[in-house]
Amino acid sequence: MTAGITAIVGAGPAGLTAAYELTRNGAGAVVLEADPERVGGISRTAEHGGFLFDIGGHRFFTKSAEIDALWGEILPAGEFLTRDRRSRILYGGELFPYPLRALETLRKLGPVESARCLFSYLRARLAPVREPANFEDWVANHFGRRLYEIFFKTYTEKVWGMPCAEISADWAAQRIKGLSLGKAVRDALFRRPGEAAAKTLITQFKYPRRGPGQLWAACADKVRAAGGEVRLGRSVQRCDWDAGSRRWPATAARAGGGEETVEAEHLISTAPLRALVGMLGPAPPPEVAEAAAGLRYRDFIVVALIVKDRRQLADHWIYVHEPGVKVGRVQNFKAWSPDMVPGPDLACYGMEYFCFEGDGLWSMPDRELAALAGDELVALGLAERGDLVDACVVRQPKAYPVYDDGYAGRVETLRAALAERYPTLHLAGRNGMHRYNNQDHSMMTALLCARNILAGEDRLDPWSVNEDAEYHEGGKAAEYRPVPGKLGRPG
Repeated sequence: MTAGITAIVGAGPAGLTAAYELTRNGAGAVVLEADPERVGGISRTAEHGGFLFDIGGHRFFTKSAEIDALWGEILPAGEFLTRDRRSRILYGGELFPYPLRALETLRKLGPVESARCLFSYLRARLAPVREPANFEDWVANHFGRRLYEIFFKTYTEKVWGMPCAEISADWAAQRIKGLSLGKAVRDALFRRPGEAAAKTLITQFKYPRRGPGQLWAACADKVRAAGGEVRLGRSVQRCDWDAGSRRWPATAARAGGGEETVEAEHLISTAPLRALVGMLGPAPPPEVAEAAAGLRYRDFIVVALIVKDRRQLADHWIYVHEPGVKVGRVQNFKAWSPDMVPGPDLACYGMEYFCFEGDGLWSMPDRELAALAGDELVALGLAERGDLVDACVVRQPKAYPVYDDGYAGRVETLRAALAERYPTLHLAGRNGMHRYNNQDHSMMTALLCARNILAGEDRLDPWSVNEDAEYHEGGKAAEYRPVPGKLGRPG
């Protein structure tokens, strides 16, 4: 069965993947993207003076053979580099390997601190928190409270802007499930050559030569070549479900002024779930609007600093666990790909700051942000004052859905209500589902939405993606469950 037109909100990995799957199977797709210049969403590649930089860092690694093949289908193999993962943690003036290598970590901590960590770990194994409800308890159970305090607490609270005790254990379970101090030791000592590590421990990944945006620009070109549309500078304002005609008039404001409306049989939204609810017509009942209003997001700033390259930094990124600076992570774009940085004598470092839209950091003028980033890079010992050449600031709103207490119940309320009231609405991607998906997970949710549309019925459940620990951490491909009832209904 061939579907009619599908309107897709957002040209990030999920939106473009859905459009690609639909158009290569003969169905129509119109992608509406607010950014007037680039596709890719948070996976886009920004540019300043010939320097390219990534918004947040995107490793191309997946346990899904289908997603890996899709990357190769969109972008020629010669445009991907294979990179050996290099990342470290900066703590107490020392650089520790990340993922943590147990023996080296304990050696660098010294005998007294190492003994504290090991006793803390053993105590956690003997008397764990039985039902960990928050990030702090979950990590302490797996690593011991002392290692949690050293290597998790400061950075995590920078990222989320709240105490770890207020962050849902779901986030830890989703992001670092299957990894513990014991597993790290076993991985370091006993993993056989060629044996797959846990996903958190991957040592190699692929990366497009000119950043992740290169792949998504190629994907947009393929969508257009197959008869689909990718319209930039279109900020969706209203999505009005007409139950009589079973169609969606989706109305977007054009960047140059005026509005346009796309009429579609299906609507795929990758927009933040909170924002989507405010666009929908007829308006959902008050309890649904209240659940949406309770969803929170963490925003993100990257200050790209162009510096003289003194070859001090070979890492792709460094996690900054120093409480005395605001920066959370430092990226080294030249390590991702030498084609990101023109010329051999310069480097480009991304100083990453996590904030809430409208707070002091977010509202700080670009000049002050650049000065702050330069001061902190020097303070961390990663550059000298005279090394700083230029800077560029990029703000990314709603970079991360927040996993605070109560988020899961709000999402369940929204899933059920939206599935019942808007039968041809499909949610996909990180913000579209309010789930901290990796890029490959977001793509898979979009593929499943598109396949349901193509089939004319809800056969596959996008919400099953990333729930299976085998998919997220292990070496097996996911088995996606049929839908219990209608798509998106909790079950």
